[in-house]
Amino acid sequence: MFPRIRIKELKPLDLEGGYLIDGFPSVGFSSAIATESMIHTSKFELVGIIDSDSFPSISIIKDGKPNYPTRIFVNQDLKVGVFLSYLTLDQSLHRIAAKIMLKWAKKYKIGLIISSVAIKSPSGTEEMIGIGSTDSARAKVRDAGLKILGHGIVPGIPGMLLNEGGLTGQDVIVIIFHTDGKGPDFKSSAQLCIAISKLIPGTSCNIPILQQEAEKAEAVIKEAQEESSHLKDSMYR
Repeated sequence: MFPRIRIKELKPLDLEGGYLIDGFPSVGFSSAIATESMIHTSKFELVGIIDSDSFPSISIIKDGKPNYPTRIFVNQDLKVGVFLSYLTLDQSLHRIAAKIMLKWAKKYKIGLIISSVAIKSPSGTEEMIGIGSTDSARAKVRDAGLKILGHGIVPGIPGMLLNEGGLTGQDVIVIIFHTDGKGPDFKSSAQLCIAISKLIPGTSCNIPILQQEAEKAEAVIKEAQEESSHLKDSMYR
C-alpha cells in the first residue's frame, strides 16, 4: 500500500496567479525557520492542515495551543501559500509530498512554486544559486539576481518538484543555499528568507525577529524529529 497524504482546508481560498512556498526541512532547518519568519512578518493565517497515517502521531504545542506539525498558511492579499512543516519527511514520502503540493498548486492556479535545498559547506557563506523548471522560471531566477545552476543534482522534494514542473509547465524555482550544518543556522535562514522575498513581491523578512526565533524554531523541529524517530523505533520493534 502506498502512503497517502491528506489536506484538510479550513476556509475558501483565492490564490490564482500567486505563489506557493515549500517549507519542508531538508538538510538542517533553515527552510522551515525562513518560512516561519516570513509568516510572522507578513500576516499569514492558518488555512489548512496536512496529515498522513505515515506521519508521527505528535502535537506541537505553541502558546498553550495544540497544532498539527504540518500546516498550510496563506496571505490572501499577497496571494502566497506556505506548506510549513516541523517534520523532516522520510525519503519514501518525498515523491507523494511533491505531487500533493503540485496538485494543490494546480487546484488554485498557482503561478510559481518556490522550494529550497541546503548544501553543507564549512563556511556556509557561498552565494545562493537558483534552478527553474521552465524558461519563464529561469528568467525569474535571473531577475532576482541569483546565479543559475548549470550542472548538479537536486534531491528530495525539491528535485521532484522541478522534474514534475518541467513536464507540466508549472513554474518551480529551487534555491540552493549553503549551511555549515550546525544550528541554529540563522545566517542561512536569513539569506534564504531574503532570496524568497526577492521572488515574491510584497513579502519581507524581519531579520531581528528571525534571529530571535531561530533557536526556538530549531528546538521545536529537533524535538519533533526526536519524537518521530522514537515512535518509528517502537513501531518496528
